[in-house]
Amino acid sequence: VPPARCALFDPAFSAREAAALRALGLCLLQENEEGKHGVQGAATLFYMVHCGKALYNNLLWSNWSPAALSKLVIIGNSFRGIEERLLSRILERDYTYIAKVLKGVEEVALPSHPRYLDTFNDTSVHWFPLDKLQELSPEVWDFVEEPMYQDCEDLEIIRKGE
Repeated sequence: VPPARCALFDPAFSAREAAALRALGLCLLQENEEGKHGVQGAATLFYMVHCGKALYNNLLWSNWSPAALSKLVIIGNSFRGIEERLLSRILERDYTYIAKVLKGVEEVALPSHPRYLDTFNDTSVHWFPLDKLQELSPEVWDFVEEPMYQDCEDLEIIRKGE
């Protein structure tokens, strides 16, 4: 992938880090999208290791259609792990889009490295096969409210303006 086609954002980038990334020819997003980045019809890889659940949920919401989701691949925290660690009522209330897409996602865990067992032990590659997405109930696709997280106690995201 040509560097100019790689878009990056981390609210914690220092000015020096941002300058170094730009010098490498990478594109830095100008504002905090809170993970709400659409694929605009192009196949897109999202590298989101150690991101909060809200970022994944927002990314799914931004691409909430079989056509769009089938174009994205996510390298990041295991969705199955999220499902296993959260009470189902919390998953469905706070991270609706993760909960709804679980039956439409394929996930393969990356092999763990013996030296970094506590660091990358929950990283998976996720993709959304169009045929699996089309098997989901039509009602799944009808709900498209933007996530707000008012009742979320452990929100792991830096919001716009913070």
